Amino acid sequence: KTPMYMVIDGTLAGVIAVADTLKANSKKAVEALHKLGIEVVMLTGDNEKTAQAIAKEVGIDKVVSDVLPGDKANEVKRLQDEGKNVAMVGDGINDAPALAMANIGIAIESADIVLMRSDILDVVGAIQLSKATIKNIKENLGWAFGYNTLGIPVAMGILYAFGGPLLNPMIAAFAMSFSSVSVLLNALSLLVERK
Repeated sequence: KTPMYMVIDGTLAGVIAVADTLKANSKKAVEALHKLGIEVVMLTGDNEKTAQAIAKEVGIDKVVSDVLPGDKANEVKRLQDEGKNVAMVGDGINDAPALAMANIGIAIESADIVLMRSDILDVVGAIQLSKATIKNIKENLGWAFGYNTLGIPVAMGILYAFGGPLLNPMIAAFAMSFSSVSVLLNALSLLVERK
């Protein structure tokens, strides 16, 4: 907890201890990020003792505490200078410079990735979806390249030049349609993976 001291007429009248409550899914989100091989760093304006207690409770790897909002971007830059790709998760207001500096900014309000709910598990979902999307794009490019590498020479009459059949344009049109449908079905597999 962070202590706040109440003083009346120069005399200590009381102490109030304030602490942010952890979001219900914080520990689960950190565990899921670790399973994805992602190092979790807490960058906070809280004092060292409070930050370390929270980090220990949820399993955060590294803590950078006592950081003013304006200095968070410098800390993100320092991590990047260490050769790390940084995804910054923040509130979008105090963290705006750091979100802009990061390789990927994730926030409730305005960033590269905008979360629609205040659920930290959505960060994990966004990362998993982005990895699945890149994989899907590579698969679609692979299928399209392979299909066209085989299909275009046949459509040009390579087989016919060596005594083989000439490709009927209707079959070529069907094959091209099938190629488009297969790419679409593969892309739709992302919906199945998310459920």
